[in-house]
Formats: sequence, structure tokens, C-alpha cells
Amino acid sequence: MTSIRLSLAFAAMLVVPGLAGAADDGFTPLFNGKDLTGWIQPAEDSGSRFTVEEGAIVGRTNGKLKKNEFLATEKSYGDFVLKAKVKFKNGNSGIQFRSEREKNGRVTGPQCDVADGYWGLLYEEGRRGILEQFDKAKAAELVKKGDWNDFTIEAKGKHVVIHLNGTKIIDRTDEKFDAKGIIALQTHVGPAMIVWYKDLEIKELP
Repeated sequence: MTSIRLSLAFAAMLVVPGLAGAADDGFTPLFNGKDLTGWIQPAEDSGSRFTVEEGAIVGRTNGKLKKNEFLATEKSYGDFVLKAKVKFKNGNSGIQFRSEREKNGRVTGPQCDVADGYWGLLYEEGRRGILEQFDKAKAAELVKKGDWNDFTIEAKGKHVVIHLNGTKIIDRTDEKFDAKGIIALQTHVGPAMIVWYKDLEIKELP
């Protein structure tokens, strides 16, 4: 009887959601939780630096940036679903996707904004500026201040859908979106700032 009970308990574990592991859902980590392998740092004299602390990417500035700076992936991505958690202290940040990085570190392309007053904003860095913005008051209610916030960005063809903490904030089809590009995390000109990112993972779509 004991062996039967153990077998039933084991079988039940196999069907509990979430126990199958990340590999089964098709997502691949963009960040290994230990170092910045696969990412390109801003120049050392830029006034911005990204480090890894307690399993998170931490972006800091000294308040003397001459231009916005970015931690950028070495690899470019086309159609995908991207997941990320972000915790924000002050300043202005964002997640670039299907973007282009120049040799001087400048990045241009669409960005999911992370900042007070700008949550729910789809911005095009270095190009057209504001593309679309979710209701500011509703976006502020979605945000967990001082805590981790969940983003999901899905890009397929010219169509982009973004969710913040489970709520759809952007649903846009735009013929000017590039077909592929890098993913990058932003630090912004202005006062010294801190932002944290973790659990970055991506599923490339056929």
C-alpha cells in the first residue's frame, strides 16, 4: 500500500503546472544571472555602468551622461516573445527591442518605457519619438512601486503587443518597425539613477 501511495504522489507531481521546467516552454535565458556574457557594455568613460548583483542586472549612472547609454545584446532577434522583470528607483529607463546599436553606443529603435509618468509608453529612441501611450492613470495603477514589475513583449512581423503586470498596454501594427534588431536596457541622461532587471528570457518565433 505504501508503494502505491508513493507512486500516486509521484505521478501527481508530474502534472503540477510549472514543474516541467523552463526548457519545455521554449524560452531561453538572455541573462545567466551571474555575469554579462552575451551583452555589450557602454564605454567605460560614459558615466553609466551595468553590474550583476544578487542575480539581477543593475544599471547605474553618475548623473553626468552626455547621451543615453545602453547594455545591448550581441545577438539580433526577429520575431519573439520576451519576458523581463524590472524594478525602478528613479530616473528613466526602458527595454529596447528590434533596435540598432552604433559603434559609439548610441541605440535607435522601439522602446518599452520604464519611468514615472512614462509607464505604458511605446517610444522610438532616436527616431520618431512617442508612438503610442496607454492611459497614464491606469498605467500608474498597474505599477508596483519599489517592487518587481513583469513585462512581456511580443513582436511578430510588424505587430507588437506589450503587457505590463498581466495587462495589455500596447497593441500596435507599424510598417516602419525593423524586421530584426538587438535588445538593450537603457540608462538615461539626467540625475544619477538606478534600475534593476532580472529573469530576462526570450522565445524566438518561427
